[in-house]
Amino acid sequence: MARAYWLMKSEPDEVSIVDLEHAPGARAPWTGVRNYQARNFMRDTMRLGDGVLFYHSSCAEPGVAGLAEVASAAYPDATQFDPASPYFDPKSDRANPRWVHVDVHHVATTPLLSLKAMRARPELADMVLLKPGNRLSITPVTAEQWRAVLAALVELGAPPALLKQAR
Repeated sequence: MARAYWLMKSEPDEVSIVDLEHAPGARAPWTGVRNYQARNFMRDTMRLGDGVLFYHSSCAEPGVAGLAEVASAAYPDATQFDPASPYFDPKSDRANPRWVHVDVHHVATTPLLSLKAMRARPELADMVLLKPGNRLSITPVTAEQWRAVLAALVELGAPPALLKQAR
């Protein structure tokens, strides 16, 4: 099966690309997704090794802040069972968990490719992120969009070796 690509949004004051880079093994669970479509992407479509555009959202300057890759199959998100968690779901059942997540592994921290800069690039015009009304925390990215974002990141000063991730 061909490698797929995703854009995954995280609020940097919760988990930033630098937090992921410095996490044990440069790996972290992508917890707290509480949208069925985003959950279904993780459960049904994401595969080990898929590419991830790590996107900082709900911050002063949103945009792609680095690259990661999917590092696990989907498994139950423990935060749904924790009453102290903001992601607690009292309707979720341990025998049949409602919410799952994947682990992601840090690949590269890059210069920020801002949302404004992404909107200015015609080759990204069809990106789900840029569609009016899109609020999903996880969206698919085409191979062409992936390559265009990597090229834009290199233009901003990311190492040219980053383009090897374009495969």
